[in-house]
Amino acid sequence: MRAEPPPLAADPTALSRLLGTTLDALRDGARTRGGPLPAGGPEAVARRVREALGEPLPETGHGPDEALRTLVRVLAEGAADPAHPLCAAHLHTPPLALAAAADLAASALNPSMDSWDQAPAASAIEDRVTAALAAEVFPDAPRPDALVTTGGTESNQLALLLARERQGRQGRQGRAVRTVVGANAHHSFQRAAWLLGLPEPVVVPTPRGTLDPAAVREALAALTGPVLVVATAGTTDEGLIDPIPALADLCAAYRADDRADDRADNHADLHVDAAYGGPLLFSRTHRPLLDGLARARTVTVDLHKLGWQPAAAGLLAVRDAADLAVLGHTAAYLNADDDTEAGLPDLLGRSLRTTRRPDVLKTAVTLRALGRAGLGELVDACMDRAQELADLVEKAPGLDLRARPTLTTVLFRPNGPGVTDGTVAAVRRTLLAEGRAVLGRAEADGRLWLKATLLNPHATSGDLAQLITLVEGSTHR
Repeated sequence: MRAEPPPLAADPTALSRLLGTTLDALRDGARTRGGPLPAGGPEAVARRVREALGEPLPETGHGPDEALRTLVRVLAEGAADPAHPLCAAHLHTPPLALAAAADLAASALNPSMDSWDQAPAASAIEDRVTAALAAEVFPDAPRPDALVTTGGTESNQLALLLARERQGRQGRQGRAVRTVVGANAHHSFQRAAWLLGLPEPVVVPTPRGTLDPAAVREALAALTGPVLVVATAGTTDEGLIDPIPALADLCAAYRADDRADDRADNHADLHVDAAYGGPLLFSRTHRPLLDGLARARTVTVDLHKLGWQPAAAGLLAVRDAADLAVLGHTAAYLNADDDTEAGLPDLLGRSLRTTRRPDVLKTAVTLRALGRAGLGELVDACMDRAQELADLVEKAPGLDLRARPTLTTVLFRPNGPGVTDGTVAAVRRTLLAEGRAVLGRAEADGRLWLKATLLNPHATSGDLAQLITLVEGSTHR
C-alpha cells in the first residue's frame, strides 16, 4: 500500500507546523554560530555540512521534520549572516521580516509569471508596482515602465540588448552599438557585450573612482555609430556616483553633432547602473545625489540592496515603454493571439525568462507597509552609520580612511611601519577564519583597503566601535 503523499505548501496547517520546525532550526543554528559567520574557515564548514548531510540521496528518507531540523540548522550555523552588524563586506542586505514572510506566500502559491492563467493576481500586482517604481525613476516621462529582474547583472544585460535592438543589430550603416563604461563599472557589462555579440566595451580610466566627463567626451569623439554610455550610481568598490547630469549632457551633444553632420547612424543614449544607489530615490535627504537620473534611457535598480528584500529583487526601468516592444515573443500555449485579443494579458514580453517567480510580491508588501517615508528612513539610517564609521576611523591613530563615504561604503586600512597590502589582506582573512567579522576588500589609489558596506539599519554605534577594535587588534598580532 502506498504511503500518503507529503502535504502541499497550499495546506496552511501543514505549512504552519513545518514552519515551527524551520524557525527553531534557524534559531538553534544561529545560536551555535554565535557570530557573523562560522569560525574555522572553508574546511571546517565543509566538514560540518558533510557530517550533517550524510548521503544526499538516501534510499529511504528521514522524514520532513528531521530533514528540516538537520539541514536548516547546519545552514544557519554555517551562514554569513547579513543581519549581524559585523557582517559588512558586500552589497548583501539583511532582508526585512515582512518581505521574507511575503516571499513565503509567493513560494507557497507558486505563481509562474509567464502566462496570466498561472498568475492572475500576481501579474496584476506586478503591473501596478512596476508602473509606480518606473514613475519614481522617471517622474516626468509620459510612458515609463519597469521589468522585474534577478538583479543588476540581468538588468544591465537587458539595457544593452535594448540598445542593440533600437539601432538594429549592426546599426543602420553596419556599425554595432558600442558601449562606453568607466573602469569603475560593474563587470556585468563586459559579459553582456560578449553574450550579445557586441564589441567589447570601451573602458574609460577612472583614477579618482568616477567617470571624468572630459575623458568620456574624448572617447566619444573617437567613435562613430550608435553608443550606449554607462554611468554608475553606487560603484561596487567605493559606493561612488558618476556625474550623471554632465554625462547626460554629453549624450545629448553627441546627438546634436549627429544632426549637424548628417550621420543618422550616430546616436548616444545613457544607461545608469543604480543597482546600489537607486533606492536613494526614497530619501528626501539623499535623493539629490541622483540628480539627472531621469535623463537616462534606462536605469538599473536593485531592491535586494538598499531595499532590504530577499534576493532576487531587481528592476530595469525604461523611460519609454515602447522600447520594451522588442522583447515580445509568442508561444501558442502561453500567449496565443486569440487569447491576447480576447483580453488575457501577455506576460512573455516582460522578461527573457519563461518560468519566473512573483518576486514583486515581497516588494509590493514592503512598499505598502513602509511607504516612501519609511524606506527613506532606512536609507538615511544606513547613510548615517557610514558617516559615523568614517568618524571613528579618522579618530583611530592606527587606521587610515580612504575618503568620506558617498553612500554606505567605507574604505579604510591599518597604517604604520611595516603595514603592507599583505597586512590588510591578512587582517581580513584572520577575522573571517575566527568568525569575528566579515569585511570586504577593494583596490583604490594603488593600495588594498578593507571595505565595510553598511546595509543594516539596526547597527549601533557600539557595533561600529567593536568593528574598529577588532581590526586594530588583528593588525598587531
